[in-house]
Amino acid sequence: MNKQTTTDWHSADIIAALKKRGTSLAKLSREAGLASSTLANALARAWPKGEWLIAAALGVHPEKIWPSRYAKARQKRAPRLPLPIPIDTCGENANTSRTE
Repeated sequence: MNKQTTTDWHSADIIAALKKRGTSLAKLSREAGLASSTLANALARAWPKGEWLIAAALGVHPEKIWPSRYAKARQKRAPRLPLPIPIDTCGENANTSRTE
């Protein structure tokens, strides 16, 4: 079996790649109008906005950096069922016991 496995980039590799391009997570955060430590959240957990900011700075798609976070997006989702229609309790069809 020659199955190719893809893994997420290590956070140190992401930081090093940013440094090679002359920037940092803190600098990217400030340029995006965020607190300097906010963008670091994308390294530890899924945060699409942060992932896109980092990926754009590196010139790649976020899926290349975090394939595990985007694997589910490639799978076909089951169609959603419509929500049931609630019984009208306040409208014209409501059974009221008011006397006029």
